[in-house]
Amino acid sequence: MPVVFRDGSRRFHFYSDEGRPREPVHIHVSERGRDAKFWLFPEVRMARNIGYNDRELRELAKIILAHRDLIERRWNEFFGNI
Repeated sequence: MPVVFRDGSRRFHFYSDEGRPREPVHIHVSERGRDAKFWLFPEVRMARNIGYNDRELRELAKIILAHRDLIERRWNEFFGNI
């Protein structure tokens, strides 16, 4: 599970097996039994949520948007950009 970055206790990561065929670029956010998944394109939006409230999801989306280039770069380095 490649970790792209951390923000406090939150881990922003993806899984080494992201489906067959591979899903589009996205990021998972995990901490203490909570997990959310966000698509990055065409805009940052939540795909799945377990345990985060609406305010936290908005905050996570802002953090992801601020790091979207980094996330996409790390994704492409790990999986290739095909």
